[in-house]
Amino acid sequence: MSEAAEPAEPARERRDLSTIPLTPPTAGKGLAAVFRERYLLRLLVRREISARYRGSFLGLMWSYINPAAQFFIYFVVIGIIINLRDLPWYGIHLFAGLVVVGFFTETFGAGTRSIVRNGSIVNRMPVPREMFPVATMLTSLYHMGPQLVILLVACLAVGWVPDPIGLLALLLAITMIVLLGTASALMFSVANVYLRDFGNIVNVMQLFVRFSVPMIYPYSMVEDRFDFEVFGHPGSDFYLWNPLANAVLLVQRAFWTGTAPEENLAETELPSYLLERGLLFIALSAILLVIAQLIFTRLEQRIPERL
Repeated sequence: MSEAAEPAEPARERRDLSTIPLTPPTAGKGLAAVFRERYLLRLLVRREISARYRGSFLGLMWSYINPAAQFFIYFVVIGIIINLRDLPWYGIHLFAGLVVVGFFTETFGAGTRSIVRNGSIVNRMPVPREMFPVATMLTSLYHMGPQLVILLVACLAVGWVPDPIGLLALLLAITMIVLLGTASALMFSVANVYLRDFGNIVNVMQLFVRFSVPMIYPYSMVEDRFDFEVFGHPGSDFYLWNPLANAVLLVQRAFWTGTAPEENLAETELPSYLLERGLLFIALSAILLVIAQLIFTRLEQRIPERL
């Protein structure tokens, strides 16, 4: 008698692997993990810099030519021919603010688009996703260097006298913008993954930045226009709660006030307690960076499927 045939195994369910989202493990989380991957971070920064000048004959020389041309326009056309403001070396006053504004807006704008622009890398390489906004900040910091060189040369040409307080003010301003720009780029880069409108929101916000800081106009004008009191405080105090305004004033303290030391511009044209306010805003920017990191960590898990 033949043995009974064994029951056939049930067919295994087959899954379409192409429908599974690509979510590779990251090489660590948080900003600390970014700087543990310093080699990859350097590659990303070099990639950002070389991409800007790819196919150019002069290459990185444009990093000096562009700010030099901008300074010439502001110094000659606005500062001398039009003479909008009765200030000593108005072109230097304006360009000192432009250095700060350019650093922040480039970090904020490029940082907001960084994850979407590098979507293929984000989905395929196990890297901390915070690396892309940080790389844009370091690229912006690199491009700020030639602007500072042009500003320094111009200041020396008109008799600039440096001082330790001014150099400290410059350090405070750069630290503030590094922290504030990175925090803003972190929050908006992950938000832009979920809703692309955030990229356009940043573009609109950047339109108001140049007029919200004492760059085109001097701070003394702010004191004149805001001479009323609110809750017992001058109206100009509320203007100074803008961290970018304080960063611009710090750079002006570093360079512009030294071009006319005999007029003591630091006392007549700048607010008091400038360095103390700078330290306060550095602390607040550091807190904002921690908050931005927490928001980024909470939202980054769904980045691959959103891309």
